[in-house]
Amino acid sequence: MTTTLLQGGTIIDPATGSEIVGDLLLSAGRVAAVGAHLRPPDDGETINVAGMVVGPGFVDLHSHVHTVAGQRLQAMDGVTTSLDLESGVMPLARAYAEAAAQGRPLNYGFSASWGDARGQVLAGVAPTASIHQSLSLLSDPAWQGSSTPAQRAAWLDLLRDELAEGALGIGILMGYAPYSDPEEYLAVARLAAEAGVPTYTHVRELVEADPRTPIDGVEEVVRAASETGAAMHHCHVNSTSRRHIDRVLATLSRAQEQGSRVTVESYPYGAGSTAIGAVFLAPERLGAWGLKPSSLVLLPSGERIENQARLRQIRADAPGTACVVEFLDEHDPDDQDRLTAALAYPDSIVASDAMPVLWSDGTWETTRWPLPEGGSTHPRTAGTFCRSLRMMVRESGRWSWPEAFRRCSYLPARVLDDAAPAARAKGHLGVGADADVVVLDPHRVTDMATYLMPTATSRGVQQVFVNGEGVVRDGHLRSDAFPGRPLRAEPR
Repeated sequence: MTTTLLQGGTIIDPATGSEIVGDLLLSAGRVAAVGAHLRPPDDGETINVAGMVVGPGFVDLHSHVHTVAGQRLQAMDGVTTSLDLESGVMPLARAYAEAAAQGRPLNYGFSASWGDARGQVLAGVAPTASIHQSLSLLSDPAWQGSSTPAQRAAWLDLLRDELAEGALGIGILMGYAPYSDPEEYLAVARLAAEAGVPTYTHVRELVEADPRTPIDGVEEVVRAASETGAAMHHCHVNSTSRRHIDRVLATLSRAQEQGSRVTVESYPYGAGSTAIGAVFLAPERLGAWGLKPSSLVLLPSGERIENQARLRQIRADAPGTACVVEFLDEHDPDDQDRLTAALAYPDSIVASDAMPVLWSDGTWETTRWPLPEGGSTHPRTAGTFCRSLRMMVRESGRWSWPEAFRRCSYLPARVLDDAAPAARAKGHLGVGADADVVVLDPHRVTDMATYLMPTATSRGVQQVFVNGEGVVRDGHLRSDAFPGRPLRAEPR
């Protein structure tokens, strides 16, 4: 492993809130020293980062990219650890083995998949650790209903097996099975509490959107946290709350004040992405959120759904097709304020919900760089973190740089501390921390990805080190760098 001295930058450690002009020494994959006028290494490299901001690399708790191509876009956005925790995968051992065999630019890890476990037991669909199979499963009604006692016991046992393999918690796609028995959710929370791991939930519908819901989505999370003591992470609060964000955040705040272990994440976009067959995208359901078929754009074709007849056709013929869902108007000041409120909420974590890159020929992975033209994804894959920095630090001043790194690096890593002790070395720059580091130009850092050019890479990310190895150097990605390592929980 190389030794690298980052010299003369503004060093940010969100663990202490410190912000000093000085040097950072990386050696043997760790932070070796922090201070002023450190001695350059005799057998390493010195990089002048004067005028730059240096902090711990971003830890993304919510990424579905599962590919080298997707991780490279995330590296150019400052990410050093990319985890799929909301959905998770199954079988876990296969997911880790395939990532290790292919190599990854970034650190990686997975939760146990509640959806895949239920799909296997209720629908007879054997999971293959594939995000594309998981997208197709989302529309299958066979797994969306309530379980019999025997079925519940069977899929809980599958989740226990995955926790024994080192799953980083349990990912729960409750929003895709919104009428299932709430007691099943409590059963998962109890399992998580017993195992000492978090849950990561895409909540079911809010009562404002669906008065028929068995329980309001956010109330379900806080109830489970209160009754079981489990650590409950609320995924992408911006997209599931939409124009009811103030009520949802107030509910979460009360739960936190009462001592419940509830954390929350958001991303800075007014559009989401999922499979077109998702239950909440049924034509009869769109009006509950003020959506129309034209609010949906298919990937990778770019087709905007014209009418309900076309929507029904696509849902019937290709329900796993990825799409973009325009749930807020990013050009409307009131909707933009709602996005900002989710980011500004105390201790809200930035997480991307990054999606794989798709090409029209069916390709979803490539080791070519730059990426081949025509790749389609949600722009959050390439721009979530730098967009958040642009909005919250550069433009509005709502966050200081220490606060930005706290939201993007420190707090997400702390969600994992109890389950995965190795996470304690991430998200900060104390001596002995993992050498996962990002160097930013504070005056230039911004997102470039748009809905029309979703793979445009962010600007202002000058250097990215993963376990001490440079993945981005002088603003350019190194296509030969694969230093990513697995992050796993202790077997439960």
